[in-house]
Formats: sequence, C-alpha cells, structure tokens
Amino acid sequence: MAGATLTPYSRAQRHDIGGRCADGNGPSELTTTVPREYVHRVALSEVFLTNWHRAEDGWVVSAQWPRAHTFYGPAHGLHDPILLIETIRQSGILLSHVAHRVPLDHPIIWQRVRYDLTTRALRAAEQPAEVELHVTDHEMVHRGTRLVSAHQEFRIRCDGDDLASATLIYSCHSPAVYRRLRGDYGDVAFAYSRKLPLPQAIAPHLVAREHDRDVVLSPTDRAARWQLRVDTSHPVLFDHPVDHAPGMLMIEAARQAAQAATPGFTVPVSMDCSFERYAELDAPTWVQARTTDHTDGDRREVEVAVEQHGKPVVTAQIACVPTSS
Repeated sequence: MAGATLTPYSRAQRHDIGGRCADGNGPSELTTTVPREYVHRVALSEVFLTNWHRAEDGWVVSAQWPRAHTFYGPAHGLHDPILLIETIRQSGILLSHVAHRVPLDHPIIWQRVRYDLTTRALRAAEQPAEVELHVTDHEMVHRGTRLVSAHQEFRIRCDGDDLASATLIYSCHSPAVYRRLRGDYGDVAFAYSRKLPLPQAIAPHLVAREHDRDVVLSPTDRAARWQLRVDTSHPVLFDHPVDHAPGMLMIEAARQAAQAATPGFTVPVSMDCSFERYAELDAPTWVQARTTDHTDGDRREVEVAVEQHGKPVVTAQIACVPTSS
C-alpha cells in the first residue's frame, strides 16, 4: 500500500496513541484519546478518536461519542449526524500523519466529504457510543515521497450496528505552499483584523437549535437565503484560530439551511459536500437552500449553495427524513 510507512517519530514522541504504540501494534492496558495534535484540535474535549491500527485492507480507527456535547449533542433521541463528519475529519487527519508521514504542521484541505447513514444506528443510549471506522485508501497521490492528495472510503459501525458509508477526499500542503496559495489571507492575525461584525441569528428553533450562539445563519430579505454567521469565538467551530471560515462551519451551515427548508425536525441521512474555494472573513458569505422535486416517501432532497463574491464556495446535496422521536 503506497504511503503506508509510519512517521519516524523521536523516542519522546513514540508514546501510546489511543491505547496502542505508535506503530499501531501492541495493545496497551490504557485507553485514552489520540494526541490532540494528530486531529488538529486544541481542546481535549473535542478529540473523539481513541485508537487506530492497521487492518488487512486498510485501517481501523476507534472513536467514542459522548452522551452529551455542548454543540454536537443528541436530539430527539438520536446522535447528531454531523458528529459523524467530525469523526471522519479527525480520522482522515490522524491517518495522514501516523500512516502517511504528513508533518503535523501541514494543512489538510477538503475537496469532498459525503456520507449515507442508517438512522436506527444513531439512537443514543445511556452510555457513550463506541464507533469503529474501517478506512481504505484510494488514489493516494504523492510528490516524491510526500502525500499531496488522498481519497479514503469509510465503513462505519456504531455500538456494533452498521451506521454509514462515507467518502473523504483531501489535499495536503506544506506551510510554504499554503502561504503562496493564500497570500496575505494566510495570516491569521491579518484575517481576524478584517473580519466582519457578527450578524444577528435567525430564530434557533428554525434550525433545531436552542441558543443563538449555535445558529450559523442570519436572516436576509429573500426566502431560503441567509448570510453565514462566522462567530470566531465559538468554542467548537473555532476550536483554534484559522484564517478562513472552516469546513465544519460550512457543513453546519448546509445542515441548518436544509433544516430550515424542511418542515418539522429532520435528520440529514445523507450529505454530499464539495469544496470549491476558501470563504474569507472580510466579506459576507451567502447560503441558499432549494428543495428539489426528488422525494422517496418522507425523504426530502435539498440542495444548498454557499457563495462569496458571486462564486461557489461549497455545494451540498442533502437528503432529510422526519423523525417523531
């Protein structure tokens, strides 16, 4: 398998990674989360991965979902499906570092993320959910010995039940390349100095939220069109400062737009998001939802477009189903 050689960590760095040694072999008596640096998180509470090891056809990554979470908490008896995307995000980043030798300071940039899930496997229980992700590598592109882009497929189980299939496609950039791509906007202090004031939130109940701080859409004078709320003080969506609107904010905006466009509480049972360009902090970003004519029983298809300066940033196709839980 191309790119499977492990990163040559120093002796001090070769500690247990989520209950295994850094080579992915040899079980430890301890169970913990993986180092937060390996999933690009600052807050330990936002690290959901607990383990990883090599499998015959790829990798197996273990995770634990909490019974409660300040942002990705259960609703109507179901785990938040967007927690699935965050877990996929963390798994892709972890494997890029520990399995494919991508240095920790290299940004990981999404091109596409998608999932299709079974709602019954989302049901929350009285204990944290144990999640297992079986990951296979496809179309791993290298420049010399360095990974520059990856396509990974996921089969995911939750508490022993089949939960979802998923795809993640991303690129890896050295800090020097990233600076050339981003120019002045690659400087976090510069980006923050130019960020727009935070606009008002739409009513939280319209997007199945309880608090204004967790609403990422702001009203406009057009139906099914909103301005993106970029709250850089949000402790989850901005776990650490970044120079642009992060991908998980875009995912949440697409989910909230789909919820606002469909009646009642709905679950996004599938989501397919493509990322075209960065959304800068110094200009308004617009989110538009359109309900399509494609239905299958109660299943409703919604297309979401995120734009800035009249150019696409993210496009998403979302299938929503109602729940009476």
